[in-house]
Amino acid sequence: VQVTESGGGSVQAGGSLRLSCVASGDISPTINAMGWYRWPAGKQKELVATITRNGAVTYGRAILGEENRFAISRDNIKNMVYLQMTSLKPEDTAVYYCGINERGSDWYPHYGMDYWGEGTQVTVFS
Repeated sequence: VQVTESGGGSVQAGGSLRLSCVASGDISPTINAMGWYRWPAGKQKELVATITRNGAVTYGRAILGEENRFAISRDNIKNMVYLQMTSLKPEDTAVYYCGINERGSDWYPHYGMDYWGEGTQVTVFS
């Protein structure tokens, strides 16, 4: 199974970025959750958002109150998940990781992810 992220980069504060992730290889045709975590330097990895196959979205505590800046969506046919980030802030700077969970039909943070990508760097400068 391969999980590949793209779309990271450097952007000025207030700008936008769209991250993409594709899952490929020997993977279940009915992937459950796909989503994004981020790992800021010097901090712990934190959940940004996940979306199940049925469209249920879970946001992480790290972005509570700012969910409107992070829009997650997915394409079940292409096994892809997207994260549209707007009004970016320097504190959003992190390596963003895509993860997938093949099992079940719902998802909670303690379920975790089965597979991970290698991450894509997002840098927001002021």
